[in-house]
Amino acid sequence: MITEEQIQALQSEMEGNGENQAQMAYRILEEMIVTLKLPPGSKISEKALNRSLGFGRTPLREALQRLAIEGNVKILPRSGVIVSEIDLSDQLNMIEVRRELEKIIAGRAARLAMEDQRRTFLRLADDFDRAAQQDNGTLFIETDREFNGLCIDTAQNKYLAYAIGPIEAQTRRFWYLHFKRFGDLQRVSTLHAGIARAIAANDEPGARDAADKLIDYVEEYTRKTLHFMGGM
Repeated sequence: MITEEQIQALQSEMEGNGENQAQMAYRILEEMIVTLKLPPGSKISEKALNRSLGFGRTPLREALQRLAIEGNVKILPRSGVIVSEIDLSDQLNMIEVRRELEKIIAGRAARLAMEDQRRTFLRLADDFDRAAQQDNGTLFIETDREFNGLCIDTAQNKYLAYAIGPIEAQTRRFWYLHFKRFGDLQRVSTLHAGIARAIAANDEPGARDAADKLIDYVEEYTRKTLHFMGGM
């Protein structure tokens, strides 16, 4: 379970961003689910969450409804709320959609990035390089989270944000379950750095191509995972 200190840190960050209680509850629960602190198949108790997180019933229910729409939990009548299992067989279908969304996001971000955003993308590219050199999964995850948020902000299209959000959550859950065993951190970090540098250069075709190469790799490691897990 997520620690009280981590919860307090998340709440402080979100209050600073002006988020309401339902948004804060959603982000905390999504983080707990994605990082497997609430593992697939586990039952969620609203009363326990109320005690541990300090949110009222209405914000918690709003957060759980949003998580259910995104496929992270299932709300079962008379049975409560259960964290959804990760459907291995559906990963390739999701990747097919993710490929097109990622290319659009990267392309728009490259086209629209202003000078301060371009500087941040260059800094993130350097951080991805450091993660690759140090084989540092924690640094990669932190950098990737900031990178994804900056890409969405820079792309300036709320419909892309709505579409990619649930896919990113499922992608992160798959990562936490399988990447250490089947993935290549140095390669995925380098591929992310390539996208960041293309965006920083306002190179729209280059950014789209770099995003395509990243998803080629994601598909490759997903197929490898499915093969070993008996899914293909």
